[in-house]
Amino acid sequence: MNNAIKNAQKTFSIEQQAMQEVASRLDENFQHSVEAILNSKGKLVVCGMGKSGHIGQKIAATLASTGTPSFFVHPGEAFHGDLGMVGKSDVILLISYSGETDEVLRIIPFFKWNGNTLLAMTGNPESTLAKESQFHLNIAVSQEACPLALAPTSSTTATLVMGDALAVALMEARGFQPEDFARFHPGGSLGRRLLHKVRDYMRSDNLPFIAENSGGKDLVLKLSEGRLGLVLVKDTNGKQLGIITDGDLRRAMNSIENLNEINIAELCNRNPLRVAADTPIHEAEQIMIDRKILSVLVEDKGEIVGVCQLYSIYDKQ
Repeated sequence: MNNAIKNAQKTFSIEQQAMQEVASRLDENFQHSVEAILNSKGKLVVCGMGKSGHIGQKIAATLASTGTPSFFVHPGEAFHGDLGMVGKSDVILLISYSGETDEVLRIIPFFKWNGNTLLAMTGNPESTLAKESQFHLNIAVSQEACPLALAPTSSTTATLVMGDALAVALMEARGFQPEDFARFHPGGSLGRRLLHKVRDYMRSDNLPFIAENSGGKDLVLKLSEGRLGLVLVKDTNGKQLGIITDGDLRRAMNSIENLNEINIAELCNRNPLRVAADTPIHEAEQIMIDRKILSVLVEDKGEIVGVCQLYSIYDKQ
């Protein structure tokens, strides 16, 4: 087991060193690549073979989910008809560590005929692919983590990180926000939390209201019936005054002999925390976490229209 851990640590060390090497070689080609993608009216098409292709698929997926329309094309399939998916305004990112992958090189003439801007990601600036492209991203590493120096390890990590660097640079340039990310992930819990409003999660029916002149027993019954851990207090004219929580009741019971001594008007918290119904649900969630509370009142035009609780947010994720 100790040998396994040492080997793992050695792998991390080699790949970390490789990333530092790649970072140190970043130059104007990276900036020009970002600008070419930003200025394009089309999509970013990623293409690679073998392990480079697997990494390319992840790069395309990351770009697509962070504001840069992108898709992956397998070079073999491209050579047999899938080039029809490529538009004249698209930018092409071709990945080949050697820069000499035949399946990638043989589709370059089409891209040139089509007028596409070509970005190359290789480990050899003197390779055919690097020279045939307008801009070259150097992902050369001095050592693979593979002890046989055969399996792509450090080099594929370098490719992946370079793709992530492109995605992050493009996000920053576009001013990409969490709400934008959520729009591309509407089916996930993150998308729901970022796009949905408090009104989507609040309980608005059968809210437990109680009059300020009610007795202690009524308070206990209303707390139980409401199942919210709180009741909303109104004055005799129907004006909303505030809330009483089950915690408020428990604390009050420490200083009285029986429920008849409870004065609801005095026990009522007249300044409870409120949030607007259109508040993003993730903001309301953070407020409750920061305040260490489980519920907030929801208001619309100055009136309490519901109660939003922390557990209801988690239940819908």
